Amino acid sequence: MVKTKFRKERDALGELLVPDNAYYGIHTLRAINNFPVSGQKSSFQMIRAIAMVKWAAAEANMKCRELDPGIGKRIQQAAKEVISGKFKEQFMVDVFQAGAGTSFNMNANEVIANRAIELLGGKKGDYRMVHPNDHLNRSQSTNDVFPTSMRIASLILFRKLQDSLFHLEKDLLAKATEFDGIIKSGRTHLQDAVPIRLGQEFSGYAEAIKRSRLRIEFATRGLAEIGLGGSAVGTGVNTHKRYHKEAVLALKKISGLPLFCSSNLIERMQSMADFVELSGSLRELAVELIRIVNDIRLLSSGPRTGLSEINLPAVQPGSSIMPGKVNPVMAEVTNMVAFQVMGNDVTIALAAQAGQLELNVMMPVIASNLLLSIEILANVIELFSLRCVQGITANEERCRRYAEESIGLVTILNPIIGYEAAAVVSKDVIRSGKSPKEVIIEKGILSPDQINQLLDPAHMTRPLATSCVKRKNNRTRRLKRNHS
Repeated sequence: MVKTKFRKERDALGELLVPDNAYYGIHTLRAINNFPVSGQKSSFQMIRAIAMVKWAAAEANMKCRELDPGIGKRIQQAAKEVISGKFKEQFMVDVFQAGAGTSFNMNANEVIANRAIELLGGKKGDYRMVHPNDHLNRSQSTNDVFPTSMRIASLILFRKLQDSLFHLEKDLLAKATEFDGIIKSGRTHLQDAVPIRLGQEFSGYAEAIKRSRLRIEFATRGLAEIGLGGSAVGTGVNTHKRYHKEAVLALKKISGLPLFCSSNLIERMQSMADFVELSGSLRELAVELIRIVNDIRLLSSGPRTGLSEINLPAVQPGSSIMPGKVNPVMAEVTNMVAFQVMGNDVTIALAAQAGQLELNVMMPVIASNLLLSIEILANVIELFSLRCVQGITANEERCRRYAEESIGLVTILNPIIGYEAAAVVSKDVIRSGKSPKEVIIEKGILSPDQINQLLDPAHMTRPLATSCVKRKNNRTRRLKRNHS
């Protein structure tokens, strides 16, 4: 059994023994001991983002001649290794931690500093070579580093969500085209309504997803305004006068994002409004997803005792006791994710309004919930599109039968005999148990040819330039008087 070796590190509170193989240091160790709350660590996107901030800060400090290039280049090399995925197991701080994210920032400072020390030929913990505060945190404060990292992580992760939404929109549009000729009963208040084409129904879903995507894209614009350089309270204390501009330019370069300098660094420190706006747009997407997947669950209900107008692909057995049962599991998991996102939004709103004066110390919980929402939405939408939407098929005959039996079909008589007379026909349909088509023909209101023409999907599910049944026809006018 190999015995663990330790190194001694000191801070303002005293000394602690840090595992000799750890790249983190005493501040991170204190946070590990102080905040064993959830077992959840910061997301990799947040780790990548703060490493980008550290790379950009080193670049800006070197350009402003505030950091020795020999040290700065090693910091950048170490930061790039973190960005590539190395050392992520060294980011040990719980997402529920000290206010403002100081422990996470220092975790990054220590990991990158110790790796830079190694690159310079030294041993971890020899902070005379590269210091977590004096070198890694130069011209910075947690108060501008953490919100900047949140912005970068959110913007990068949004690309994944954007791709998922594009694919879902495309797949829904493909189904809209595939099902365009299938007539079915519309339903309002969960009751019979006028006919609609199944393709039209799916085109509405596709448009809703498109609009949600555009709203989220709009909400991300404010995240690109960067306040790095504000330092402790937004005044830029302890920074070079060119540092803010140089840091944002460097961050734009390393991240590949369309970032720009903030016009007011104090506001960037105080306000979490951009994150609230983005979370709100994610909540709106969640609401639309819940509505759409619940529609799909209803339309596929059955197969014998439900609507069963569409079939969902069977991806796994649905019951531990009922043989052969298959459930709409991809729709169900999408609902669960959407519920979680709505709960996350409440947390974000409460945390955002809890900021005081020059700083919002609740940033860690905002970051954790926001990035979780983006991540799980991106993942579940991709899965729902791939494992559910792409494989949906239609039960065309069942759709048509429901359309022909729907009480809503009587609505086509409104322009011919009027609303009141058509209501009488509806009552006759309900009382007799016959289809509207049968009752309309029996009563002589329309001929079989006329009713078949009216029941054509091309006529029933879009506005008509002229009525296919001439209102001036003497026989029709006589029938209208009789039914009045």
